[in-house]
Amino acid sequence: VYEAGGGAVVGLKHRLLSELLSEDRDEDKEFDEVTLLEVFESLRYLSDPEHPNLSLEQLKVVQSGHVWVNGLRVHVKFTPTVPTCSVATLIGLTIKAKLQRSLPRRYKIDVEIFPGTHNQEDQVNKQLNDKERVAAALENPALRNLINNGIAGTDRPDVSLLLA
Repeated sequence: VYEAGGGAVVGLKHRLLSELLSEDRDEDKEFDEVTLLEVFESLRYLSDPEHPNLSLEQLKVVQSGHVWVNGLRVHVKFTPTVPTCSVATLIGLTIKAKLQRSLPRRYKIDVEIFPGTHNQEDQVNKQLNDKERVAAALENPALRNLINNGIAGTDRPDVSLLLA
């Protein structure tokens, strides 16, 4: 299990893409485990549906201390901006969609509301962890558009990793 901490964040997409494109790719081959910092880096710039000019990190909806990686399981707990947030499920779906698009399929992704931060926490968590409901939501054109808007432009390279 990786705990929150400092240090440079390795370009998650670049590393995973390299693994996927490797000519000697073998399904049984061991891959480097993704770190919580890589997961957090992929989520920090997602935009809030009600505040599109602010990131989920700026609003403290996602925090590095609320991301866990244990083997092939990634777990994210997010905090809606207010206990009555009407778009909590949409925020959770956006987080889940971003991780599904960024991580290899072998990872199990759990997304839920941080305990005690939303009035309908149990209902939202039930929806977010129901595969059929999530799949149906991601196929809905209107919801998919909102999710894509929240994800658009969020892949920002760590400038410390760029070549001079």
